[in-house]
Amino acid sequence: MIPQPDTALVRADSLIRTIPDYPQPGVLFRDITPLLADAAALRTVVDALIAPFAGEFDVVAGIEARGFLLAGAMATVAEVGLIPIRKAGKLPRPAASVSYALEYGTATIEAHDDIADGTRVLLVDDVLATGGTLVAAHELVGLLGGKVVGTSVLMELEGLGGREAVGDVFSVFTA
Repeated sequence: MIPQPDTALVRADSLIRTIPDYPQPGVLFRDITPLLADAAALRTVVDALIAPFAGEFDVVAGIEARGFLLAGAMATVAEVGLIPIRKAGKLPRPAASVSYALEYGTATIEAHDDIADGTRVLLVDDVLATGGTLVAAHELVGLLGGKVVGTSVLMELEGLGGREAVGDVFSVFTA
């Protein structure tokens, strides 16, 4: 018997809009705001993002900006803490940072030292493309003494090398 797709996940996926040529020509932007606006769909994807790692993490670390939206909901449902991973210069007190390469230049992410040594961390972001930000986030968590026990993303854009760069990653949807 062929397994049937989860109808709630199919419905949630149908709410994600593809916007061509945004923010620049040639890019297909994945707009998750309709999914976020639908309570049932949001709960469905939050549960899916947590499920492979249930009981294995102490905090959720969300990557700015749309990763925050998912991470906050996940932390609430899982009854664990939330660690925001921000772009450089956005945190109000000294923070650890990791820089990483972009297609043209570099970017830096930061987090406060709110992770106790050995804390089990579930990383979350909205989209996995090339994987650069998530690789840097793994490094940042390690610098702070945490241990990444898993990586969950809402959508993986296949063919961009993200899975190869990040390693083991759970994605709810692929495109």
